[in-house]
Amino acid sequence: MMAKLVAKRVDFAGGIFHRPLNYNLTRKRENRPIADYRNAVLIYNPRAGKFRNGTPAIDRAAEILNKAGRQLAISPTTGPRTAGAIASEHIARGAGLVIVAGGDGTINEAAEGMIGSDVPLAILPAGTANVLAMETGIGAKLERAAAKIGELQPRRIAVGRIVCEPERTPRHFLCMAGIGLDAQIVYNVNPGLKAKAGKLAYWLAGWSLLGQRLPQFRACSGGEPRRCSFALLSRVRNYGGDFQIAPSVTLADPNFEAVLFEGLTSLPYVKYFAGMALNRIAGMKGVGLFRTTGMQFDAVDRRVWVQVDGELAGYLPAEIRIVPDAITLLLPRSYGAF
Repeated sequence: MMAKLVAKRVDFAGGIFHRPLNYNLTRKRENRPIADYRNAVLIYNPRAGKFRNGTPAIDRAAEILNKAGRQLAISPTTGPRTAGAIASEHIARGAGLVIVAGGDGTINEAAEGMIGSDVPLAILPAGTANVLAMETGIGAKLERAAAKIGELQPRRIAVGRIVCEPERTPRHFLCMAGIGLDAQIVYNVNPGLKAKAGKLAYWLAGWSLLGQRLPQFRACSGGEPRRCSFALLSRVRNYGGDFQIAPSVTLADPNFEAVLFEGLTSLPYVKYFAGMALNRIAGMKGVGLFRTTGMQFDAVDRRVWVQVDGELAGYLPAEIRIVPDAITLLLPRSYGAF
């Protein structure tokens, strides 16, 4: 069965264009051998954490990639939600590899323009959070990651797909979708402080909610709805690169690991985050963990925000589903059980 939908894109001039996305929901492709990656594009976010003082790191990474025999085009993003259009345009022009230097948000944006394509995506860590790079063993060093791209293996993976308010436009994600508390933190983060202090800005935004009453919502995965104040549908084990929150999932799985938290206020989360820090989240009272291929979420009393891969996506109601065989990612051979 082939399912088709229309996805929104932002073009280079800031306008909107649409193109159909084809999902193959029945055929599992074998992991392909390494193709000709000499014709590549390097997309980077000039506002990412490692580029605040200019782009010497990008210049060094480009030099490493060129010395490896790649014909490299370098393309900075021009604003929010433009990386996907850049990736899609270069693929249409014949690029055989898309390399993205940035945080999880920039990688997410680029991946949006590559869903359904066979062209691989390679990542270079350069943002405030690099959950995907740390999760897969690529690491936190941009130049070291650039030097090792030739050692990576193409792996076909599933992604998440979310539809939520206000746009109701399908959006995809590689790492996780968060509903409730953590999305509220993303909503409250001061952009200027984030640019200067990185992850500290998220911690400060989180502590500012201590003791406050949290919006409640219903989470349903085919059975009785569960009332929560924070839910995470994750494709990776780590949360923010600091804690293990979904202990058994990998990108190789065609499922999410759902982690649901109960709590009328933020006070129980002191206990929850201590459990994450000690790797004891499973079995804690007020926490539910299970595998699923999709869930629906509805607000109970107030507006409930949603984030995907660390970027605000909208608010409830929302539907989240797995999309199998969606994108090719270059990963270390040691990662996962492919």
